[in-house]
Amino acid sequence: MNRGGNITEVTYFLLLGFSDFPRILPVLFLIFLVIYITGLTWNLSLIFLIRMDSLLHTPMYFFLSNLSFIDMCYVTSTVPKMLFNFFQKQQTITFLGCTVQYFIFSTTGLSESWLLTAMAYDRYAAICNPLLYSSIMSPSLCGRMALGAYMTGLSGSISQLCALLQLHFCGPNVINHFFCDMPQLLKLSCTDTFFIQVMLAILSLVFGITNVLIILISYGYIVISIMKITSAKGRSKAFNTCASHLTAVSLFYTSGMFVYLSSSSSGSSSFDRFASVLYTVVIPMMNPLIYSLRNRDIKDALKRLQKKGRHC
Repeated sequence: MNRGGNITEVTYFLLLGFSDFPRILPVLFLIFLVIYITGLTWNLSLIFLIRMDSLLHTPMYFFLSNLSFIDMCYVTSTVPKMLFNFFQKQQTITFLGCTVQYFIFSTTGLSESWLLTAMAYDRYAAICNPLLYSSIMSPSLCGRMALGAYMTGLSGSISQLCALLQLHFCGPNVINHFFCDMPQLLKLSCTDTFFIQVMLAILSLVFGITNVLIILISYGYIVISIMKITSAKGRSKAFNTCASHLTAVSLFYTSGMFVYLSSSSSGSSSFDRFASVLYTVVIPMMNPLIYSLRNRDIKDALKRLQKKGRHC
């Protein structure tokens, strides 16, 4: 900390992480390391498979490859620092490092929210307008939707970053978490946080409620269209094309809402930290598995890739 007169300006923070569980720290390190490496491997493999197989060059898999890329950036914004801190007596992070970490975390999280919404529209177009699907979901529209998700997430994160840089930290510098998250930073600020809290509420309204509403409307039309299909096999096939996305959306939003609502009402606790692992570490690992487990296109693409490997 730098002292100037009667003001003490915080230049670094102490991340408590999981230091209050010293006996199981080695076990936690191994678990988080395995999850992180597994998540990166699965997401990279999915991106590689989609790029290599021309039959997967469709809007659905274009969005899925972008989702895998975002998930890799999302998890990398927090986990490497957390793993590094397992070996440190003082788990410190500079104020600059803290803001950069939150900026990347926020950008990827907000971008994923909009990308999941774009994927919901893609499923709506595929099921409700199958004959016009190719013309509706043109490559140019898919590119604009993906770019829009990135740019919207970036703009939302920049607004938070500008507000965060206006705050002053002159008191306690201990963050009871394993990464720099906005609720913990607001609690440590010694300046008025009313403006940034209002801004966060607006962003939650725009990114959370708006996206959920669009997804719900899309799936409302999808359900109506599926119910009009006469054959049970046709209804099952149509539902299976949406099941993976619906699962990913449910995990993303319910886990995020649960963690942030519980942390705002009861303060940061050990339970909150372990719960945060779910949406920051586990879900990015699970997404490629969710989309691949019962996906015949992915399985067929893997078989074709194996055949090419044998011929080579």
